[in-house]
Amino acid sequence: MHLRTLKVYCDVVGKKSFSRAADENGISQSRASQAVNQLEEHLGVKLLDRSKRPFVLTSAGSLFYSGSRRLLQQYDSLEEQVQMLCQEVAGRVTIASIYSIGLYYMNRFVERHREQAPGTLVHLDYQTPAGVYAMVEADQADFGLVSYPKKSRTINMIPWWDEPMLLVCSPQHPLSRMPSITLRDLAGQRMIGFSTDLQIRRELDRTLHAARVQVDMEMEFDNIETLKRAIEIHAGSSVLPEPTVRREVDSGALIAIPIVGTRLERPVGIIRRRGRILGTAAHHFLDHLLNATPQGENGVASLPTLSTVGEDR
Repeated sequence: MHLRTLKVYCDVVGKKSFSRAADENGISQSRASQAVNQLEEHLGVKLLDRSKRPFVLTSAGSLFYSGSRRLLQQYDSLEEQVQMLCQEVAGRVTIASIYSIGLYYMNRFVERHREQAPGTLVHLDYQTPAGVYAMVEADQADFGLVSYPKKSRTINMIPWWDEPMLLVCSPQHPLSRMPSITLRDLAGQRMIGFSTDLQIRRELDRTLHAARVQVDMEMEFDNIETLKRAIEIHAGSSVLPEPTVRREVDSGALIAIPIVGTRLERPVGIIRRRGRILGTAAHHFLDHLLNATPQGENGVASLPTLSTVGEDR
């Protein structure tokens, strides 16, 4: 029995698909199916119940999946430890991230990490918040990056940093020349918001409700990029995390105004599956992330604050 066969089986189960597991391992779908058949013949038990669509794990298949996954993690860790004898961090790191973190932070992290550990391959998988949790729980990612992180029976959470939330509008907006605003300044304003199924929208609604401020929510979107484009065409204003609008503020396309009198932030965190064994490369990259700060003293993620927001506007 080869480790490669175990990996194919774990990928079939983790991805819930023979075709996706085959693509992951660079083989045909029939080869992936044969690999599982060989395991079942070797063990003398059925691992997958193929009579159901999609297939389901048998009790033996579930036990074998958990054990195989641990063996593969231990082997990856051992392989990286051996490579470390040559003082070189090497290996593959898979990170699942929501778009608004991956797009605005991770390129800089990956570039700097590549300089420090050229033998490391970092793969970023952009997902919805639910998708990030699913990948981490299924061991398809070493760790995940999410906003409003939550721990659970299977997930451990590490706080990373808090992003200040600012009012964002076009230069033509009536509030654009204000050096700062309060929540009450938003009363009756035409707003563009996140979809109600997103945590960031629920948190903002809760804050506005507590302040007894009612706004006119005219449009809703499920991603920041589309939301920013709507603001640029003067469709309204919005409350967004500061790092996500730096490029537009620097170019003058958008105005970002501090909100005073209340602590309005979006927490960002790192999630890991409890009990997962991280390889050396993943440990190294995780330390890289945790040692960075919003101000980025080491220059990795340099996240300067908008200290001049609202000035000369």
